[in-house]
Amino acid sequence: MTLLKKQNFICLDCETTGLDIESDEIIELAAVKFNFDHNFEEMETLIDPKRTIPEDSIRIHNITQKMVAGKPLIQDVLPSFLKFIEGHIIIGHGIKFDIDILLNAAKKHKVPNKLNSQLYIDTLRLSRLYGQTSVNSLEVLRKHFNILTDGAHRAMNDVIVNIEVFKRLTTNFKTTQNLLERLKKPITMKTMPLGKYKGRIFKEIPTVYLSWAVTQKFDQDLLFSIKSELKKRKSGKLFSQASNPFSSL
Repeated sequence: MTLLKKQNFICLDCETTGLDIESDEIIELAAVKFNFDHNFEEMETLIDPKRTIPEDSIRIHNITQKMVAGKPLIQDVLPSFLKFIEGHIIIGHGIKFDIDILLNAAKKHKVPNKLNSQLYIDTLRLSRLYGQTSVNSLEVLRKHFNILTDGAHRAMNDVIVNIEVFKRLTTNFKTTQNLLERLKKPITMKTMPLGKYKGRIFKEIPTVYLSWAVTQKFDQDLLFSIKSELKKRKSGKLFSQASNPFSSL
């Protein structure tokens, strides 16, 4: 078994024109190869999406049309980027989005890759397991762990912060295998992370809403948490909360 602190990982982040895997484009890529002792290799580039970057997206990552004009196209960058990250366990916050948009770009431009077979660890899920922050965003975790940053929400900055967050969220694991095995199992969440009841603990949410939510394509942790709450109510343990979502206020 490989000691977690001796394992080499790669942390990556994509900045995009939006959040639609199929229609949005990558405008910045960043990745760092690292272990618990040091960061030892990195790759970073802006990308010209050949389309307008929405103002809403610019407000998040501060990457303007002028900044990407004349930069490499994704089909010119992707082969070397995928080769760079190949063979490593991938780390990222909400990393499934980054992997999926990379896979879509690779498919669109017929770039061979092994991304589908690579292991990955989502620090968003690790933060749920940690359970000490009310919100599990990378910025909230950065502040919680007192990690310094230059303040820019850019791909490389997010990668550097994410690496430090990852190190702090895994202090209870000795081996990489232990960590990967734990992440195969769902994690019980304390609060609803999205929708009209965002931020509310599950026992405060009406049954009718949870019954709808459990049919949606949410991630395994959220579905597990919703199902667990509904199971408690079905057994009669939380009848009062089911009938009155504000009972604990």
